[in-house]
Amino acid sequence: MIEGRFGDEDELFFEIELIANNGLELPVDALLDTGFSGWLAMDEQDFEGLDWIYIRRQEMRTAKGEFDFDLYAGKVRIDEQEFDIPVHVGDGVPEILIGRQWLKNRRLVVYISAGILTLEAC
Repeated sequence: MIEGRFGDEDELFFEIELIANNGLELPVDALLDTGFSGWLAMDEQDFEGLDWIYIRRQEMRTAKGEFDFDLYAGKVRIDEQEFDIPVHVGDGVPEILIGRQWLKNRRLVVYISAGILTLEAC
């Protein structure tokens, strides 16, 4: 199980680790965004230093309209499991976002105790 927390506006944050190509592990808080259909999205400035491999450019519709993202092959650790995933990198992404693809192999059960969330894996 992985623990999360509520943000100031009741958004759900979970700690994940970004794994750079050189093996460096960077713990970050990721916002669960059920409106994002990918795995992970992040701003260009958060991406620097990870040295993930560029795949292609992809246009996506967001709440603010159509945007171009650079798609990279990234690696993350979530709940002690490593995943090789596509990562959408763009300008102006306000938080590191974890999207619906993650929920395809996990069941989201939220237990709330003293403001702490627990995500139960399938």
